[in-house]
Amino acid sequence: MGFPERIAVASGNRHKLREILEICADWPVGWVTVESHPGPWPEVAEPHEGYLENAREKARAVAAALGVPALADDSGIEVDALGGAPGPRSARYAGAGAGDAENRRRLLAALKGVPASGRTARFRCVAVLAWPDGREVHAEGVCEGLVLRAERGTGGFGYDPLFVPEGWDRTMAELAPEEKHRISHRGRALRALRALLAPDP
Repeated sequence: MGFPERIAVASGNRHKLREILEICADWPVGWVTVESHPGPWPEVAEPHEGYLENAREKARAVAAALGVPALADDSGIEVDALGGAPGPRSARYAGAGAGDAENRRRLLAALKGVPASGRTARFRCVAVLAWPDGREVHAEGVCEGLVLRAERGTGGFGYDPLFVPEGWDRTMAELAPEEKHRISHRGRALRALRALLAPDP
């Protein structure tokens, strides 16, 4: 399929935007972001129950508005003891307008009394690249791990201070960015997407 000349990143979240640009630093494209392009950037809700549908909605809307291919992702944490919740509703787990700290507090409250062996979870990310002409590719990445009883670390964002990836003794928030990107759900999804655009010969 090949890389487009330019890609708009369909996110106004500065943490996510920074991660995407760091993970995709080797993509041979020009990046269009809310910081570099006046828009108009559409306001896109995330009304769906699935990651793919939410990411697709954002990517298609931005591609149509700006007239260039757009990259979007949707991600969340899935906790086994909570039946996979909060999942696609992770960013709104504590209610509309809630911040990261409030969402983490609600998750800790929901897991109160659950032993370490029952706190298995995973981060999941689905990334979509949509063209204005309707073409589209998507990929998924997953990072397995455990939810702690208390926060550790000051890096990252979202649920990172509570999540220890499988095989590590540090939380996502304690990892250096390059370590996190190598194992994270977002890193894996975006590398898989890159392979679809430029498969190995």
